[in-house]
Amino acid sequence: MPGGTALISRLKSDLLDEVQRHMLPYWVEHTIDEDNGGFVGRIRQNGERVHDAPKGSVLNTRILWTFAAAYRFFQRDRYRELAERAHAYLMDHFWDPVHAGVFWTVDSRGHPQETRKQTYAQAFALYGFSEYHRATGDPGALSEAIHMAQLIETHSADPQHGGYLEALGRSWERIEDVRLSERDLNAPKSMNTHLHVLEAYTNLVRVWPDAPLSERLASLVALFVEKIIDAETHHLSTFFERDWSPVTGMISFGHDIEASWLLLEAADVLGDSVTRSRVREVAIALARATLLEGIDTGGGVVNEGTPNGVTDGDKYWWAQFETIVGCVNAYQETRSADFLEAAVATWDYARCHLVDEEFGEWHFRVSRDGRPYPEDDKVGMWKCPYHGVRACFEVIERATRLEQEHT
Repeated sequence: MPGGTALISRLKSDLLDEVQRHMLPYWVEHTIDEDNGGFVGRIRQNGERVHDAPKGSVLNTRILWTFAAAYRFFQRDRYRELAERAHAYLMDHFWDPVHAGVFWTVDSRGHPQETRKQTYAQAFALYGFSEYHRATGDPGALSEAIHMAQLIETHSADPQHGGYLEALGRSWERIEDVRLSERDLNAPKSMNTHLHVLEAYTNLVRVWPDAPLSERLASLVALFVEKIIDAETHHLSTFFERDWSPVTGMISFGHDIEASWLLLEAADVLGDSVTRSRVREVAIALARATLLEGIDTGGGVVNEGTPNGVTDGDKYWWAQFETIVGCVNAYQETRSADFLEAAVATWDYARCHLVDEEFGEWHFRVSRDGRPYPEDDKVGMWKCPYHGVRACFEVIERATRLEQEHT
């Protein structure tokens, strides 16, 4: 497209500046817990630390992934040190020494609090371990990632209907309440958990191309194409019974666009041209549906909807980042100008409305008219660095390849 190279170069430059000067420095300077070890469990919107806040395994494993990826990308010793810190805290406090796997939360001093085994959290531990190995070559981290995959397959996999159950108890027993959060339905399976098992397995296959694990990853890709993606609406269904019967018509636009590029990443790592061709078609359809239905007229991607329209117009920080990556990915695949323009427009919207110029980092979300919610966390169980840092790295690498094509 005319001007496409200039747009992609501008996006690359902006995101390189954002990750180097704002995102990573915030997590380096503000989140280390010098009193109790590891990283703080919660920081309020105004920068106030909540010293007695519990610490979540999802936040800790995402911090591990972030600093490992940052070390791989920039080769700065400080990032490796912080990845080592996150890894050590994860193994010393979140790892269950009796039944294996990671606890959901520990208290502020690192004692086990909520000990259930949420498959989502096990997947993020695997993702963090595999990235730590990818960045440093640490053989112990690879062994931990492999062990985590084995735990997921042994305890969480559904041999009858395929896929993975949402959660189990500390000793991997069945439990009644399997929800990730109060916002979620108490359903046996969810799109969200499967999406993050997919990304974790993709990262492990990248560094450990084991044939049985590759088969499991291929089956996950097929599950998305055949069960999770609605072939008529081109959206992901969100919650399911064990037999994959959908139990809600809710649409999560951020997850739709995130899945569009993660599925293609999985297909590329698998190296199967037939799978890739099949996935490419559905990935572009997912991205196109997000473009048509999820991008707000005032800018940014909205949170949720149904086939009848938008039901939650808030703009979450993570969904903007995934939209930027997903649209750049779709542009790479199609060279359709509207995808690249949407990526740049989403970044411009986010930079104006979600970047917190006063207290640093990004707001958790803003309303449809651009107002942040003062009660939201800046750091917390669900507010983490990985979506933003990963998006910056993905776009920088993809933009570099696109620039090279035009030289």
